[in-house]
Amino acid sequence: MLSARLLTRAPRLARSLATVNYVSPSESMPINARYDWSRREIQEIYDSPLLDLVFRAASVHRQHHDPSKVQLCTLMNIKTGGCTEDCSYCSQSSRYATPTSASPLVSVEPVIEAARKAKANGSTRFCMGAAWRDLAGRTRGFERILRMVREVRGMGMEVCTTLGMVTPDQARLLKEAGLTAYNHNLDTSREFYPQVITTRSYDERLDTIAAVRDAGISVCSGGILGLGESDQDRVGLIWEVSNMPEHPESFPVNALVPIRGTPLENNEPVQYHTLLRTISTARIVLPGTIIRLAAGRQTLSESEQAMCFMAGANAVFTGEQMLTTPCSPWEEDKAMMARWGLEGMRSFEQGGVRMKEGGRLEERGPSKVGEARQVEV
Repeated sequence: MLSARLLTRAPRLARSLATVNYVSPSESMPINARYDWSRREIQEIYDSPLLDLVFRAASVHRQHHDPSKVQLCTLMNIKTGGCTEDCSYCSQSSRYATPTSASPLVSVEPVIEAARKAKANGSTRFCMGAAWRDLAGRTRGFERILRMVREVRGMGMEVCTTLGMVTPDQARLLKEAGLTAYNHNLDTSREFYPQVITTRSYDERLDTIAAVRDAGISVCSGGILGLGESDQDRVGLIWEVSNMPEHPESFPVNALVPIRGTPLENNEPVQYHTLLRTISTARIVLPGTIIRLAAGRQTLSESEQAMCFMAGANAVFTGEQMLTTPCSPWEEDKAMMARWGLEGMRSFEQGGVRMKEGGRLEERGPSKVGEARQVEV
């Protein structure tokens, strides 16, 4: 196996584990990850003493990532509510009486303005979400979304969408427009999934992920904690993505934000140690993947977030709002990162994403690649 050249200058946070060096993602060869994890192996990792688990995860993180870097992402809801799915956690389902009102697909101009604002505040990935089951019969709306993707990509940002199920042809068109990543969460284990959603099967979710991956788009797929699942279900989710033909380039870890009117409105918040165990286990099993601390982060204290970063989380959503739940504002996140000696990733800095982009980045030239530098602290 070819070895990757290590950086000669240690990153700021590497001092905490001075004997462990990290491999620069921009210079490394593909991560030598395992794709044959058994559920028992992952369960044993998950069940190990928590401080030992965090230390092991932190060590793996430093071997494969710069521990001083966190990817800042901003998420915009471009089509709200009216979804025909019955996801029991979601206020955008038309089946539930929630505070979320249905609205049509937004026009291109507000999306571009929001992306410019996000970039100015340090975000280098701009994500767009539409509350749809799929794109069937939405030809004009899809054409508008393709234009959004082209415009945001032209700003030098990574672009992500979550639009429900997509076909191989739709995935190909998104790739041609410049889409960097597609989010399609598995949510939970295959066994527990039917208790959360009945209108879309687990295999249908996997089919969309396969279509996206085959089109050369980076996959963003993770889950939600606090749905009523067990520890075994959390392990089952990680096992499912670990055995994909390629590990997803990013793995979001969401903590359920109960919303009035949904079937899960009375669920208890997930315990912090459960969140930390899940992040740590995912980091060990998915060494090259970005672990995204997503919904529910605003409920964590700063020190709790710092422990998540220590355990391997290296991306957050930041800005005014997520889809229908609160988000930590840019200024608060910049101040927090400054206190902890963290800085933002550049666009296309992750090794897996850079490989997927291939010649497209070279065509833009070295002055454009990674031009949207995040917060320098």
